[in-house]
Amino acid sequence: MIKFISPTELHKLGIVGMNARNRRFIMKNNPRHLYPLVDDKLETKKLAKKAEIAVPELYGVIETVGQIKKKLHKILDAHEEFVIKPSKGSGGNGILVVVAKTPNGFVKPNGEEITHKDIFLHVSNILSGLYSLGGQLDTAMIEYRVKFSDVFSDISYQGVPDVRVIIYKGYPVMGMLRLATKESDGKANLHQGAIGAGVNIADGVTLGGVCHNKVMNIHPDTEKTISGIQIPYWKTILEISAKCQEMTGMGYIGVDIVLDKELGPLILELNARPGLGIQIANNEGLRKRLDKIDAVVGEEREVSERVAWSMQNF
Repeated sequence: MIKFISPTELHKLGIVGMNARNRRFIMKNNPRHLYPLVDDKLETKKLAKKAEIAVPELYGVIETVGQIKKKLHKILDAHEEFVIKPSKGSGGNGILVVVAKTPNGFVKPNGEEITHKDIFLHVSNILSGLYSLGGQLDTAMIEYRVKFSDVFSDISYQGVPDVRVIIYKGYPVMGMLRLATKESDGKANLHQGAIGAGVNIADGVTLGGVCHNKVMNIHPDTEKTISGIQIPYWKTILEISAKCQEMTGMGYIGVDIVLDKELGPLILELNARPGLGIQIANNEGLRKRLDKIDAVVGEEREVSERVAWSMQNF
C-alpha cells in the first residue's frame, strides 16, 4: 500500500522539492549569464585548469563534421582507451567509454566491440545536438579514461563511480557516492539506474543507498554492502568542491568528482541544477542544512574554514 505524505509533513522533514529548489536556491543564487560555465563541460574544464583544479586530461576536441575524417582518426590512434562525451550533454547521455583496442576496432566496458565507423557516427550525433541541452549544436570531447580507486571495486559494476557534493554559498551541504550498475551500462547516472549512496559529510563514510527512488543497501550486481565505505581524500574532495563555487561564482551547484587510483580527485563536471535524489540517499532533507548555512553565511571564512564548519555541523 502506497503511503502519501502531505506537504506539511514533508516540510517538517526538511525535504526540498523541485519548486522550492528552483525558486529559493537556483534562481536566487545562480545568475543566468554564468550557466555556460557549468552547462558546457569544455568551458568548465578550461576554468578548472585556470584555477589549478585537476581534471581528466583532454586528448582532443571535434567541433565540425569535417574534423571527423581529418582529425578524429589521429586522436583515437594515439590512445588505447578514452572517453568521448558531448560538451553540452546532460543526464549522462552521449558518453562513450572505450577500454581497449582490437584489430577491428574498440571495446566498451561491457565487452561489446565497436568499429571506427560506430565511433564516427557517435561523434556525428554529438555534433548534431542529439545529446545536448535543448538540442543545440555541440562539440565532442575525447579525454582520459579514469581508473577508479580499488576501494570501490566491489560496489561499482564495470564503471567509474563518482562523488556528488552539493555546495551552497561556498559550504558543502550534502554528499553522495554514485555507483554504476549493469542497468546503467557502467555509468554513474541515477536516471539510468545507477545507485546513489549517501555520504556522511563529517567523515566521508557511505550510508545506505537509493536506486530508482527505492532504498537499498546491497549492490544488485556485485551483491556487496554499499554502506560503511570510507571514501579516500574526503576532506580534499570537499575543499575542491568549495573552490568550484568560487571558480564559477554560482551559489548553488552540484560538483561531480572522480577518484583516479593514480591521480587522486579529478573534477568531472559541475551542475547548476543538481537533482534532489541525494536527500533520499542520505535519508535527510536539505532544507535544515541550507537554513543553517544561511544563518552564518555573512561571516568571512576561507575554503578550509567553510569545509571544517560543514564537517563539524553536518
